[in-house]
Amino acid sequence: MGSLKPILFGTALLTATSLQAAAQVEIQWWHAMSGANGDRIVKIANDFNASQSEYKVVPTFKGSYADTMNAGIAAFRAGGAPHVLQVFEVGTATMMAAKGAIKPVHELMKEAGEPFDAKSYLPAVTGYYSTSKGDMLSFPFNSSTVVMWVNRDALKKAGIDKIPATWPETFDAAAKLQAAGWDKCGVSTAWVTWVNLENFTAWHNQQLSTKANGLDGFDTELTFNKSPAVVKHFENLVKYQKDKIFDYAGRTNQGEGRFTSGECPLFLTSSAFYGNVKANAKFDYTAGPMPYYPDVAGAPQNSIIGGASLWVMGGKPAAEYKGVAKFLTYLSSPAVQAWWSQETGYLPITPAAYEYSKKQGFFDKVPAAEIAIKEITNKEPTTNSRGLRLGNLVQIRDVWAEEIEQALTGKKSVQAALDAAAERGNQMLRQFERTAK
Repeated sequence: MGSLKPILFGTALLTATSLQAAAQVEIQWWHAMSGANGDRIVKIANDFNASQSEYKVVPTFKGSYADTMNAGIAAFRAGGAPHVLQVFEVGTATMMAAKGAIKPVHELMKEAGEPFDAKSYLPAVTGYYSTSKGDMLSFPFNSSTVVMWVNRDALKKAGIDKIPATWPETFDAAAKLQAAGWDKCGVSTAWVTWVNLENFTAWHNQQLSTKANGLDGFDTELTFNKSPAVVKHFENLVKYQKDKIFDYAGRTNQGEGRFTSGECPLFLTSSAFYGNVKANAKFDYTAGPMPYYPDVAGAPQNSIIGGASLWVMGGKPAAEYKGVAKFLTYLSSPAVQAWWSQETGYLPITPAAYEYSKKQGFFDKVPAAEIAIKEITNKEPTTNSRGLRLGNLVQIRDVWAEEIEQALTGKKSVQAALDAAAERGNQMLRQFERTAK
């Protein structure tokens, strides 16, 4: 009989473990973070799971931002949506229009009895994901903004003693860099529309479109083509493209390697490029704010975000929503947000997380990481700088980029290209409204 004891003891242990696992409520989290950031998502989920025993968050990588959003919508239609879906900021209007597919975050937190105050998040972040009344629809998670990455070694070699602050200074510095040997590219940008239209208009307090850039409702009309500042900026890009003082680097972020390789010493892209720069740049680097035109009244204003938020999908049981709410509370905590921000270059989504990093001395060690938060909080957001919410924005961005490329290659004048970009974009907005209303 003695030989049976270990077997019985082992069975009892196994049963207890199985019961505990069965008692846990699983929360499915579909995301679009690959590589090192994908590993960080897994760590966040594992740390939350280890912090309590009721819920288990299961993260699943679903491909690119567009792939992840499409997979989530398709899964909802088929009755198998995840609890939490990461959607890039340009998908916000699409998700809002998917009636019944989403559970607004402000409702979720209230029903679950979780402490939640939208005012405890950065206004420039929450504005993007809230109704005009201030009700938060999705949960801010990985928010970034545009900064200018700077190759300090290149500037020193070209005899430039400070980071250029204005666009005239930037073009002047780019010309000096070209003369000093950087003949393929003095300055460039990734994400041509996000940097040069969406953030440019916010940074200069210029209207991109009516109805607070779509945040205040449908029937918004694109108007950026009527802004003298926007027209002048693209005329400068076209002018300097001819001599490679500025050199176009593509519609998305495929050209970012031109900075880390040393080819482009001044490069405007996401603050979330930090991890990549840290891993790959073999030179002394830093980041500075986006340049601005000093003759535009009120500039610089504040930048707007990129990145993604977390949407809670509709149709789940209250017990599961309670777990989602607890997870979102965990994600908001200063320690978790500060860690995520420090690792990735994404913004801390709350002032408390920003202060947490400050107290740790992180920004003293990595001053470049503070540029994004200073830009996003530079001034109280206006109707031109709260963000934008345009239906079909993924497709509209392609149309904008197509027209910008026509101007950069000399096939159209800047004004004609911008007029066409606005007109074609407006047609796509009307098409979206017909399906969404």
